[in-house]
Amino acid sequence: MRIGELAARTGVSVRALRYYEEQRLLEPERSPSGQRRYPERAVDRVLMIQELYAAGLTSRAILGLLPCIATGESTPEVLAVLAAERDRIGARIGELERTRDRLDSAIARATTALVTNTPCHPA
Repeated sequence: MRIGELAARTGVSVRALRYYEEQRLLEPERSPSGQRRYPERAVDRVLMIQELYAAGLTSRAILGLLPCIATGESTPEVLAVLAAERDRIGARIGELERTRDRLDSAIARATTALVTNTPCHPA
């Protein structure tokens, strides 16, 4: 498939796909005229790259992890990076849960204030 079709199927901009190529995260084949051509499996790879970026990984970290993710092959170093990223994400989830709990408290206080027509005071 061509770059525009890959962009449409993944919801990722053509510019981002070119960036992935620059970072060696995505390697298209080239037609004789120089156009990029992607195999069907590129869709899953782009979606995986997007998930890893959304989780806060850098392109350098993703580049190191993609072989393990794609083939299941691993090294102790890759395993350590994966575990460290999981732990970092877990800590961030904890922070987000605490923030959500604070917002739930604020919503409850504001709801009570609205229903009882009394001022809402922060906790």
